[in-house]
Amino acid sequence: MTASHVALIRGINVGGKNIVPMATLRSALTAAGFDDVRTYIQSGNAVVTAPAMSEAAVAARVEEVLEAEFDVHTVVVAVSDARLREVVHKAPKGFGTEPETYHYDVCFLHSSVASSDAVAAFALREGVDAVWEGDSAVYFRRLSARRTESRLSSVMGRPVYKHMTIRNWRTTTKLLEMLNG
Repeated sequence: MTASHVALIRGINVGGKNIVPMATLRSALTAAGFDDVRTYIQSGNAVVTAPAMSEAAVAARVEEVLEAEFDVHTVVVAVSDARLREVVHKAPKGFGTEPETYHYDVCFLHSSVASSDAVAAFALREGVDAVWEGDSAVYFRRLSARRTESRLSSVMGRPVYKHMTIRNWRTTTKLLEMLNG
């Protein structure tokens, strides 16, 4: 069976905070009714099969599991297989094609956030940063040689950040591969 959603969990296993072992998370999500649960790297990416559930329902259920099993209170953005495919295929022309020159990130948005509002929250440094608005995501690129000058982190201080989570392009495309089985 092909997986139906990716649960993007923000802020776990980063800097020694909100520690959630991936094997334990897989078991907890399976016990919560998800099928074919797989995780990718330690930073909060769970691929699950829950075809009868909406993105909002998947996100809410994963948040419940995190609170009940790990005492972790954080944002989960669930992305359906169709939405992730759209995010990858509708990326700006050339996005992700020069990884030796640029760092590429996708900011996945909770359904309550308009892409235009999220784009407005990004401060850009000319010659370093670029941002594009997607249908349900924001695409961000920064010049690798000057990445310490990037203003990507400035979005973290904005209220809209509570309703998004960021993944690099490599992780985003790997998650799509995982969804496709």
